[in-house]
Amino acid sequence: MNNNNIEVGRFLVSPMTQAREGGGFDALVSIRSGRGMASVDRIMRFTPQFISPQAALHYARNEGLAWARCH
Repeated sequence: MNNNNIEVGRFLVSPMTQAREGGGFDALVSIRSGRGMASVDRIMRFTPQFISPQAALHYARNEGLAWARCH
């Protein structure tokens, strides 16, 4: 699993990858906001399967940043 935090306004975007059992990689992103008991963490897993962890991380980063910029 890879992690690379990026602050976007009030959000902390953390793109990640996860290896699939049968091969390939999934792209995931965590988007956090708030602090302490008032914090919220959204986790999104995307449908496309990627052949490399770098490609999955790139996709997760772009999707997470786009979401944070729109909200």
